[in-house]
Amino acid sequence: MSTNATLGVDLGGTHIRLGVVDLDGVVRHEHRGASPSHSVAELIDAVGHASAELRAAAATEDLTVTAIGAGVAALVDDDGVARYAPNVPALVDTPLRDDIARATGLPAIVDNDANVAAWGELAHGAMRGMRHALLLTLGTGIGGGIVLDGRVYRGAHGFGAEVGHWQFDPHGRVCACGEAGHWEAWGSGTALGVLAREVVARGDAPSVLAAAGGDPAAVSGEHVSAAALGGADDALAILDTFADFVAIGFAGLANILDPEAIVISGGLVNIGDVLVSRIRDRFPLHLEGRAYRPEIPILAAQLGDQSGVIGAAVLARQVAAAS
Repeated sequence: MSTNATLGVDLGGTHIRLGVVDLDGVVRHEHRGASPSHSVAELIDAVGHASAELRAAAATEDLTVTAIGAGVAALVDDDGVARYAPNVPALVDTPLRDDIARATGLPAIVDNDANVAAWGELAHGAMRGMRHALLLTLGTGIGGGIVLDGRVYRGAHGFGAEVGHWQFDPHGRVCACGEAGHWEAWGSGTALGVLAREVVARGDAPSVLAAAGGDPAAVSGEHVSAAALGGADDALAILDTFADFVAIGFAGLANILDPEAIVISGGLVNIGDVLVSRIRDRFPLHLEGRAYRPEIPILAAQLGDQSGVIGAAVLARQVAAAS
């Protein structure tokens, strides 16, 4: 007897991943490749070809693919149009949902990548059973997925949960988007590198400078991580400061949304407990009435680098059910 499955697509600036995902959230067949991000036509063509290969592979296991979902680091409106994607410059006012549907012959749905990751964690990961939760992705930038009453919140136009772009300090560092003082300019992986270069310039982080080969301009968050994991006090001091910037943002969102838990994913989580424990320690210090409210746990996401594919496939189940 044939079993239904859906296709999930993770569209990034450097990679493209597709997977056939069954109803248990298991990736049964997968395709990974470089993203032809300079041309929308090439990108859609790559999705179409990989989709056909994966559907053929799924058919050998009697799996029927009923719909396709995609996550992309972009502002995606309710019609599946990618209005703006800072890391995929070709995706400006691109009718991505309709293009993918035409290329694959499948009902399609498209959303922001952090929203998609939240769908995955809600169905098959760390948010299972929760009604109100936050997913925060800490990487090059900061992304967010807000779960309200068991569903991912998208806002009036589909652009909700751009949590990295609330103004943390109106006189602070300029964010990659061009605005001053956004939280992303203080609490992202990029921001960790900026902070480290500032400390190195004062002569206060010799181990981090050594990890960067002695070149102050080359210092990045990865060098802080390497030195911190080696136990260097100067690198750990940088993480202390950085963790407080992250925790302030977490607490601000928690004060507004009162989640059951905050789930974190993204490249910075790979630093491990040396960073995450510092965020956990500082987070309650910034909460309103912290002595009078239930604990809000900070949890690691469970789906790893498959979160985009699995989450997009979960999202696709919505259009499959409606077809």
